[in-house]
Amino acid sequence: MSHRVVLADDSLLVREGIARVLADAGFDVVGQAGDVDGLLTLVESTRPDVVLLDIRMPPTFTDEGLRALATIRDRFGPSIGVLVLSHHTEAAFALRLLSDGDAGTGYLLKDRIADLEDLADAVRRVARGGTVVDPAVVGPLLEARRNKPDRLAELTEREREVLGLMAEGRSNQAIAGRLFVTPKTVEAHTASIFSKLDLLPAPDDHRRVLAVLAFLEA
Repeated sequence: MSHRVVLADDSLLVREGIARVLADAGFDVVGQAGDVDGLLTLVESTRPDVVLLDIRMPPTFTDEGLRALATIRDRFGPSIGVLVLSHHTEAAFALRLLSDGDAGTGYLLKDRIADLEDLADAVRRVARGGTVVDPAVVGPLLEARRNKPDRLAELTEREREVLGLMAEGRSNQAIAGRLFVTPKTVEAHTASIFSKLDLLPAPDDHRRVLAVLAFLEA
């Protein structure tokens, strides 16, 4: 069964492009909107599995996407995943987006739309209640913290690689595949990371991501 998706972006060209890419990946695009009001009406009438929306939309082009996300959560709870898209790497918005601990939430750069596999994977993960953070956002955060005299300096290079993938929302199995190691090796690195950062391991990937992002933001 394909996931049902609603799109919101003020650019018709962008909406049509995303809709075509998602349709090619097997998703069912059940509606499109050019502003927040239209989006909320569509979400009410179609009850999609996932909403993809721009972070900056009319009328002010500031944080309408985040405010729309808050409204969707208030009205429908975590049953609808939300993937926020942006043209730019805006770490502060990504941290704000994830700070409330909601499952099924993601932040992705629009450049990722051109990669069918990346976009489809992000939509599916959000639909399943997972968390997605664009690697282009995670990377600068890690680099900024790496250059400061703090606890991140205690991590080995491999542990920093694992931490970066954790912050993207990857499971231990996915991290193992990326780094060509066994899941048990990833578990060992994860335990060491949480120990060095004084962060307790959480029972689900989403909480792990929030813990890592909270540390990076501190």
